[in-house]
Amino acid sequence: MYSALEVANMCGVVNQTAINWIRNGYLKAFNTPGGQYRVYHEDLLSFIKDRGMKIPEDLEDSAGQAHWNSIIIVDDDRVLNEAIATFLTKNIPELRIYQSYDGFDAGSQIAKYRPGFIILDIDLPGIGGKEICTKIKSDDSFGEPYIIVVTGLEDSTLKTQMLELGADSFFKKPLDFNAILNEINTVITQ
Repeated sequence: MYSALEVANMCGVVNQTAINWIRNGYLKAFNTPGGQYRVYHEDLLSFIKDRGMKIPEDLEDSAGQAHWNSIIIVDDDRVLNEAIATFLTKNIPELRIYQSYDGFDAGSQIAKYRPGFIILDIDLPGIGGKEICTKIKSDDSFGEPYIIVVTGLEDSTLKTQMLELGADSFFKKPLDFNAILNEINTVITQ
């Protein structure tokens, strides 16, 4: 629950603007016995989303949204994982990069950080990429990240399978790092 001043601070406006939103019926609120306005979290989120405003960082963690300035690279090939991380750091320095080398750790990090992007190898120790992809796409709490599947496996049906499971794009190894970079930049600028 937030005061009008807290709403104003989160939205980058002055206190009177938040009060006007409430008084004009744009933002749902109630009065305390002392006459102060209070706004429930879900009402503030609804107001922000309905107006196409960017969700403030203070609200983002509890909004179930993916963090579009972050990515997790999930590949048990440590050399490749590190090469992708280095390449992305150089080309998108504002991108927070997390790395995981197996399916169990990946699930934990994805739940914790809710990255906007996931580079996901299919053939992983522990829980495989197919299972991870299925879980992420069936559970809104992960924030609907953009999943880029990568694989060195030779199976002509894998691309179709992974896209049906909810992957957003598919790349065969050896990877074209520039193609992956273009994919990420395209999604970021949408």
